Amino acid sequence: MTDIIPLSDPRVAEVTEHECGEPLVDLRGISELRLDARQADGTGAYAHLRSGALERLLRAQRLLPAGVRFLVVEGYRPPDLQRRYFEQYAATLRRAHPGAAPEVIRELASAYISPPEVAPHVGGGAVDLTLCREDGTELPLGTEVNATPEESAGACRTAAANIDAVARTHREVMDRALTTAGFVNYPTEWWHWSYGDRYWALLSGAPAARYGPAGPPVPPARTA
Repeated sequence: MTDIIPLSDPRVAEVTEHECGEPLVDLRGISELRLDARQADGTGAYAHLRSGALERLLRAQRLLPAGVRFLVVEGYRPPDLQRRYFEQYAATLRRAHPGAAPEVIRELASAYISPPEVAPHVGGGAVDLTLCREDGTELPLGTEVNATPEESAGACRTAAANIDAVARTHREVMDRALTTAGFVNYPTEWWHWSYGDRYWALLSGAPAARYGPAGPPVPPARTA
């Protein structure tokens, strides 16, 4: 991981945020996108993205080969849920490495779950996704979405060597489309792409992040 900047790196936290005020948009109302339900929650938070990130996601989808579509697994994640995910995984790592210093556990955990204070999903600009055919059949990308480093033997890393040629090609297809549209990848998770957050700003050279923590999605108004 020598070439990977983890989300726990102090340089990420040092990035300035200039909140642009873009709203969260419900992807369930976007006919061009296919949405998976494996991360669905009672509030529907998982199905939301900032409008600017959504615009770029749709642009990226138009760059995919014929017959291939994105399958969106998760977008916005409330801060309390992000914190719970991080603490649960850190606890698992502490049990596996009982002598490890807190800063080591934090760095190990951030390879899979972002520290809450800099988490891209909390800002609404990050999306976890994979590829599928028009009928929704998922294409092989080497691991399941959200596979941990431990259970995948590191194959969850975007540039992992221990995946076959078909999965590598599919990852390259995702990379070309999403990078061209303005997203950046978190290199320890092939499925995680973001725009507008601190990590994006650091990797892209933007002067500041566009998105700070977003409030909960506003439910649609009831009609009489």
